[in-house]
Amino acid sequence: MNHKILGIDFGTSSIKIVKSGQGLVLDEKSVIAIFKKNEVLAVGDEAYEMYEKAPVNLEVSYPVKNGVIADLSNMNLMMSSFLGKIAEGSGKLKGYDYYVAVPTDITEVEKRSYIDVIYSTKLKPGKIRMVEKPIADALGMGLDILDSTGVLMVDFGANTTEISILSLGGIIFSSLIPIGGNNLDEDIINLIRRKYNFVIGSKTAESIKMELGSATHGSGEMTVYGRNTISGLPSELSVVAEEIHEAIVEDLQSIMDNIKFILERTPPEVSADIYRNGAYVTGGSSRLKDLGDYIVMTTGLKVNFDDEPENTVINGLGTIIENPRYHKLISDMLDR
Repeated sequence: MNHKILGIDFGTSSIKIVKSGQGLVLDEKSVIAIFKKNEVLAVGDEAYEMYEKAPVNLEVSYPVKNGVIADLSNMNLMMSSFLGKIAEGSGKLKGYDYYVAVPTDITEVEKRSYIDVIYSTKLKPGKIRMVEKPIADALGMGLDILDSTGVLMVDFGANTTEISILSLGGIIFSSLIPIGGNNLDEDIINLIRRKYNFVIGSKTAESIKMELGSATHGSGEMTVYGRNTISGLPSELSVVAEEIHEAIVEDLQSIMDNIKFILERTPPEVSADIYRNGAYVTGGSSRLKDLGDYIVMTTGLKVNFDDEPENTVINGLGTIIENPRYHKLISDMLDR
């Protein structure tokens, strides 16, 4: 097998790339800034700093939405830039194989778009292979998914939550639902606009979620800055944790309902394993305070978290790349 391999996790919020023999070589925001519709001004973390602050002649956007590539043209430009950075730092990338983590519950056309992006970089890739994201996720948590133990994975990401039942190296059920951390941010924005006639941006909403957000009730308050819609002027507002919980709990409950739905369809022997071992919860949005307590209250299952929940997928890809025992988990290459 070719030892020149790159593993890529195309996340909605960030893109991570691992290289055989070197580990993680790129971790940047999945954002691109286009000047006057045709000039790439910035990508990644640099472009993220411009988000929600750009003038009209500068378009700043996320090419990945709801777990799939939504803007193929901008994604092509962004990946060419990212791979160029890697080539500058660690040598030429021509002839590399690519292992791409993809959600299970997407169409073949959506999967093919990942292949098109890699070919667009003009780096003459070798083989392009797919790894189902829940499998990489489980390996990234250190689980040996080749045995017969049933596993419940819940990947709570930026725009989606992927709920999967795994056993014997395969996926029994998987569901990708369009609710993630960004939806909680939007819930907070909508609540503050509706209740206080006050407008905040998504970055401010995210900071509120991280500071006050809780899956149970939480406590505390913070001052935020935005625009009063009545006066039209910049202003400040104090928000409390209790109302933030009220804003996000409906979306959290929707995720729990989907977990229950999948568990109801799970074979009884696998259910027994899940009850003994609990749910494995990953994704950057799993850092929400008291999420574990909320899952225990609503499902009765204990919860296992990772120290770096946003990195489990890319860590799992690294495990597959470096350990031949897991090469059988790679899906067949899709022809371009």
